Formats: sequence, structure tokens, C-alpha cells
Amino acid sequence: MAAFLQWRRFVFFDKETVKDPADNGKNFVVPVGISACDSGRGHIVLGDMEGQIWFLTRSLQLTSFQAYKLRVTHLYQLKQHSILVSVGQDEQGINPLVKVWNLDKRDSGNPLCTRIFPAIPGNKPTEVSCLSVHENLNFMAIGFTDGSVVLTKGDITRDRHSKTLTLHEGTCPITGLSFRQGGKLTHLFVATLEKVQCYTLSVKEYPRLELDTHGCALRCSALTDPSQDSQFIVAGDDCVYLYQPDERGPCFAFDGRKLLAHWHRGYLLLLTRDTKSPNKPEFGSGETSPSERQILTIYDLDNKFIAYSATFDDVIDVLAEWGSFYILTRDGKMSVLQEKDTQTKLEMLFKKNLFVMAINLAKSQHLDSDGLSEIFRQYGDHLYVKGDHDGAVQQYIRTIGKLEPSYVIRKFLDAQRIHNLTAYLQALHRQSLANPDHTTLLLNCYTKLKDSSKLEEFIKSSESEVHFDVEIAIKVLRQAGYHSHAVFLAERHMQHEWYLKIQLEDLKNYQEALRYIGRLPFEQAESNMKRYGKTLMHHVPDGTTLLLKGLCTDYQPSRDSADHDSLDKATTNKANSEEFIPIFANNPRELRAFLEHMIKVEPTSPQGVYDTLLELRLQDWAHEQDPEKKKILQEAALSLLTRDNTVFDKALVLCQMHNFKEGVLYLYEKGKLYQQIMHYHMQNEEYGKVVEACKRYGNQETCLWEQALGYFARKEEDCKTYISEVLEHIDQNNLMPPLLVVQTLAHNSTATLSVIKDYLINKLQRESQQIDDDESKIRQYREETAQLRSEIQELRTSAKIFQKTKCSMCNSPLELPSVHFLCSHSFHQHCFESYAESDAECPTCTPENRKVMDMLRAQDQKRDLHDHFTRQLRCSNDGFSVVADYFGRGVFNKLTLITDPPGGRTGAGSLEADLQRDLLIHTKRNA
Repeated sequence: MAAFLQWRRFVFFDKETVKDPADNGKNFVVPVGISACDSGRGHIVLGDMEGQIWFLTRSLQLTSFQAYKLRVTHLYQLKQHSILVSVGQDEQGINPLVKVWNLDKRDSGNPLCTRIFPAIPGNKPTEVSCLSVHENLNFMAIGFTDGSVVLTKGDITRDRHSKTLTLHEGTCPITGLSFRQGGKLTHLFVATLEKVQCYTLSVKEYPRLELDTHGCALRCSALTDPSQDSQFIVAGDDCVYLYQPDERGPCFAFDGRKLLAHWHRGYLLLLTRDTKSPNKPEFGSGETSPSERQILTIYDLDNKFIAYSATFDDVIDVLAEWGSFYILTRDGKMSVLQEKDTQTKLEMLFKKNLFVMAINLAKSQHLDSDGLSEIFRQYGDHLYVKGDHDGAVQQYIRTIGKLEPSYVIRKFLDAQRIHNLTAYLQALHRQSLANPDHTTLLLNCYTKLKDSSKLEEFIKSSESEVHFDVEIAIKVLRQAGYHSHAVFLAERHMQHEWYLKIQLEDLKNYQEALRYIGRLPFEQAESNMKRYGKTLMHHVPDGTTLLLKGLCTDYQPSRDSADHDSLDKATTNKANSEEFIPIFANNPRELRAFLEHMIKVEPTSPQGVYDTLLELRLQDWAHEQDPEKKKILQEAALSLLTRDNTVFDKALVLCQMHNFKEGVLYLYEKGKLYQQIMHYHMQNEEYGKVVEACKRYGNQETCLWEQALGYFARKEEDCKTYISEVLEHIDQNNLMPPLLVVQTLAHNSTATLSVIKDYLINKLQRESQQIDDDESKIRQYREETAQLRSEIQELRTSAKIFQKTKCSMCNSPLELPSVHFLCSHSFHQHCFESYAESDAECPTCTPENRKVMDMLRAQDQKRDLHDHFTRQLRCSNDGFSVVADYFGRGVFNKLTLITDPPGGRTGAGSLEADLQRDLLIHTKRNA
């Protein structure tokens, strides 16, 4: 039970007397004889003792119509429909009539009356005490003075679609009725002078529940709005009770004789009799005292204060409409209570330092978050000035998100207030509104307070509760010397770079850092090994080498948990082993082991791996003194050179740097650098090797013999044996003209004529033999040419007699028709047509003639091959032979193949051309 005497009183409403704008600002006069009042749908409804119903608009325009012949006793205006329900009398006696009016429709200018029925419980006439209508227009309840309640169910605006029944009977007058809709359940609260009951109308039997054994006077009950859970208010003389459909709720000790109770927008309005005024007439009495004073009090039940309280004389009713309360008094005046705006009310509370009440009021008035934040700020400032720093921080925390954090932080930078600052910063982080500076400041507060428990709680919060910049936190903890905390934070939030940096630079825990890298995913493990590999190799060489071997072959992160077997083995991650070679700069032993492992496991390793391993093996070979070990190392180095992965240029440079003869010669041979091989032997004065190289590679490059002869010719030593061997090969293959050989050897003072005697004799003998052979061929060609000329002359001057008796194709006796050619071949016509490719050529001579024509065409095409001629002349050792060959092909002559005699030319030249044509193109004749 709440004692209202402890509630603070305020004047949150402004009282004004309503003026009539049409009467020069005089007081507005309410119609005389008002007997019933209600409001809703934008107007105030009044019923008088003469049966008229009045409508008062916001502009204070009064209209009326005659609803009853005698009087109006009750009015009920629905809030969601333009439906007005009235109770009145049309004749003398106890005969109340209920009329339902549709205010949107008109009948002769008046509202349309859609239904009329008598309000009689059974057959016994009695007076109506109260009236209530459900907003869904399906229920209407009428209470009577004899304790009866009549319920009309169905469409209340029509007679056909509704039925009436007596819901409640008793002996005590009904003082209040209210419908409550909660979801699909419909309840009816019934209040009498002695009891409070509730009916459930959504159940067929209409079960009844008695809620209390004391009731209230007439008009002293009301129903709260849905924001207050639609509770039924019963205002007794001692207390005000609130009821749910199934139980009694809270009560408030507001004493005094209650005359009226209303609920509107969170306010409870009570009209009580002033204790100094005369006693109120009993129930049902129409008598009134000449002057009765009442106290109107407006309560805010949520915030526990009195919003307004004032004394009035002879109040008829209090109506809520247009956002204000209107008080009607019997002297015909109407007063209005206009609520102050929220900001004004808050300022009044601020002046009295009632910040808690201001906060509650702002929440009930649904003030926006910015407005609430300002209240919290002012409240915090008030507590801070009073010295209540703990309370001030709590209020400042409620401003997070609206108030700039620096405003609060500056107030608590004093060392004595560091715990308050810590609390605020913690709240700032919990709401994920902290920036890196706030995180830094909070961690510094923890370190200043030496509060390890709070620090651990902050950094070890679950990942879903992390509301700070992890990287900033790690930096601050590292600077403050809390390395273990920083490492924990970095590992938990996968800040791999920070974890490794702290382990390696601060804690010097190289083994743990290496283990951590081995647990990372491939991409991160690769990048961190590139960054920290040199440091780890210096301190943990074996473990680092082992990790790099795995990283460059088939890397799988190590796992401590049971899900190690669930890794996807199908995904193969391999790093580029060549990129990690610089890590081994000061660890050649580990580098050698790493590279040996790579070429063994991954034969397709990058070229840099093979080059580096070759360099290491060559270094070992160069420094090794034991012949047996040196031979083994030599074979190992050569085995690398035989692989396709070795870069030729780099390998050659390495072999030359380490004077690795076998490797140099192998690479020269592999690169077909035969002249370099011979020059290598020449530089080392290995005469036998020079000759051997010429024998081995002379077929690929014939100039080697010439270079070898020039090399031996420049030597002043006795090289007759080698010169003789070289000359023998030159002579056998005709590689150099004799004159050039003599000129080359003329520079050698030790080379005498005896050295080239045999060479010159053999050369001259072969030349003489060649001359004899050429002269024999010339004679042969001249004889053949003379014979051909005679045959051509005979064909041109004599008749050709065809004496062949057999076919040259089938060798059968010739029969007519037959085909004869000047070449003395004859054919059956059917044989000729079967085998001949052309009607103008002899099938037997065609192949030979075609060869001759192809040779002529080939010579004609080669005449213009100047580049080919120049290249062949430059590369040949005997340029004269090349020129003679091209002369013989007719390159330097213009060859004209004459198929028809040129116009205007006669004589011997024309005759020779015709003979050539007849020789090459035979004419077909039919015998």
C-alpha cells in the first residue's frame, strides 16, 4: 500500500476558465440542467433534464437535438466509432429507454437513431445506475439500482442481431461497469457498493469471479488504458484498488470521500469531497447542498507524484478531450486544465534536484534517447558537485552513446578518482563504443591500480564479449610490462604478428614461437617464417630447418586438439623453397640439409634451389683435400649439372669460379659451345685434348680444324706431330685451300717444309686426278651434245618414218588406230588414252622430260637466292667452288625457256628454239 502523503505535489497543469470567443471573451456558459456527460470523437456530449443532447466542439460551438421527451440520465460515447448510446425517459414513471445514435448519419438534420429498447431487468421496472458499451459494438451492459446487470450481446445498433439477458442479480446497487479486452478474452468488471466481481464473456457459461468484498460509490470506478494492462480501478473512501480479471492488484492509500474517478493517458483523476464542505447526499438522492466544495487531484501512479490538485465548487463532471481536462460546475462555468509540456515539467523537477523523478517522468512520456541522456548528464553533474562520485559515474554511464566520453573522462583524471574512471571506461567498452585511446586509458588504469584480477577479467572475457581494440590492448600491455597478458590476448584473438613479436623480442622464447608458427594456417605460417626466419634459425636451427622442410613440401598445421585427423589431406600447400634460402645465410650446414631434402622430395623445385646447392657442393669440393672424398663431391656436383633444373649461365659461372674443369667442359658440351671447349684446352695448353676435341666435334663445326691449325702454327714449340694430324684431317675432308694452309703455317718458325710435304703431294695428286676426270666428262658431254644436234637437224630437215610394229606400252602388234611420237614410240590408241597424262606428251618419255623441266625451274628459282648464296659463300672454306657451282646453275645468266618463236625473229636462232621446243614437247600424230 502506497501512502500518497509521501508523494510530492507539483503543478503540471495550468488552470483556465474557458472563454466564449463569440461573446467578447466572456466566460463560456454551459447549458442549464446538465444531467449526463461524456466525451470522445472530437466533441463533448451533454444531456440535460429536458431531454436534449448537446454537442460541444473544440471551437466551442454548441448544437443540440431533442433525444427524449422528459430527461437524459446517461450518455456513453464510443471512442472508436461515431456511436452514442443514451438512457433517458419519454414518459413519467420508471421507464428508462436506451437509444443508439449513429452520429455520422442524419435524420431530418439530427443524428440517426438506429435502435430503441426499454432498459428493464425482467418485468420489474427500476432505475438505471450505470452504462458501458464494448468498443467492438458486440456488448452493452446496463446496471440498475436493484443490483441487476443486463447484458446485450450482438450488434448493439440493431434489434435483429442482438439478444438481451440478465447477467447479474443482487440487492446492492450497481455502481460501475467496464469491459476489458485481452487478446481473445472479453471480461466485464462489475462494481457495487459492497463487492467487485468479474465475468468472462468469451465463455458460454459467463463464469463469475468475486475479486473483493468492498465496492465503491457511483462514478467512482474506471478502466486504465492498455499501457497499464487495462486494470479496473475502484476508488473507495480509504484506498484506491486496481484489479486484474483474476486477482486484485496494487492499492493506493488515497483517503477521502470519493465523488468521481477517471483515467486518462496515465493519469488517475479523483474528485473528493472537501472535509470542510457539508455532507454529500446519499446514493440516489437528487438533492444537492447549496454549496459543495470538492478537491480535484490528478495522480501519476507510475512515477508516484501528484501532478495537480485544486478546489472546485459543485463539480458536475470532469471530461478528457483534446488533450486536456474540462471541469463542468453547476454555476454554468467550464474550466480547462492544460498539461504543461514535458520540457517545462522537467525543468521544474531540475530546480528541485528531483532527477530520479525527472528520469521516470521522461521515460513515461516516451522522451527520446537524447533527452534522457541530457537528464542523466545533469543528474551526474549534480551528484559530482555533491561529492557522490560513485553515483555520478553510474549516471554518466547511462549517457554513453550520446554524451562525448571526454566530458566524463576529464572529471575523473585525478588519481583519487581512478576507480571511477575505470568503471566508466569498462562500461564504454561493454557497449563497443570505445576508441583506441579509451582502451589505452583503461588498461593504464588497471596497471596503475595493480588490479591484476580486473585486468585478467577484461582481457579474458569471451570473444563475444570483447568490446575493445585488441591490437591497442596488446600494445599497452606490452609497454606496461604485462607480457604474459599481452601474449594471451594475442594468441586468443589470433594476432599472430604481435604474439611472435612479444615472444621473440621480449620473452626470448624462441622455441615457443617456432611451435606457434607450426600451428598457423599455411599462408600465415609462410609469411611469419619469412619475417622471423633468420632470428629463429640463429637460435633454433634444427627446429627451424625442420619446419621449413614441411612448409615447402606438404604443410599441415600441427594441432593439439582431437580434430587433427579431420584436416583436409587433399589440399596440398607448398611454399616456394627458393624464397627461404636467405634465412640460411649464416647456417650453411642447415642450408645444405634443407636443399638436399628439397631436391629429394620435390624434384621439380625452383632453379634457385639447384643453383644454391651446386654452389655449396662446389665449395665443399674446392676445400676438400682427401682425394676419395673429393671424387665423391665431384660426382655429386656433376649429378646436379645433368639435371634439367640447373640454369646454364649460373652453373657455368659457378664452375668457372671454383675452377671445376669437369663441370665447365660438361656445360660447354651441353650448350654445344664446341669452340669454347677447344679454347679451354688451348688455354690450358692441352694439345692432345685440342686434337681430340676437333675429332669429336669437327663434324658439327668444321672450322675447329682450321682454328686448331692456326693455334699450333702460333706455337713456337715443336708441334709437328699435332700439325701433321690436323693436316691429315683437313686433307681428307678438303676443309681448307692449300694456299691458306701454307700461309697459316708460314708464321711458325718450327714448322718446316717437311711438315706439309706429304699434304701438298697428296693435294696435287688429287687435283691432277680431278682435272683428268673433268676433261673426260667434258669430252663426253661434247659428244652427247653433237649427237643431239644432229638428231635435231635430222628432225627438222628429214621426214620421220615410223617403223615400229609393236606397242611401246603393251608390247603387242600395232593395230589401227595408233598413235606415233617423234621420239620413235608408238602406242595403240586405247593404250595411249589409258596411260597418257596429256594428249601432247609421250607417256614413256614424260617422266624423264618432267625431271628436266623440274631442274630448269629449280635453277630459275635459285637464281634469286642472293642471301643463300652470300651465306654459303661466307661459311665455305672454298669460296671458288661455291661461285663455280652457281655459275654452272646459271645464276649469273638469264635463262629463257622458249615455247613459241618470238614475233619478228627469224634465222638460225629461231631454228634452234624450235628444235628445243620439239625436243621437249612431242606432237601427237594419228597414223
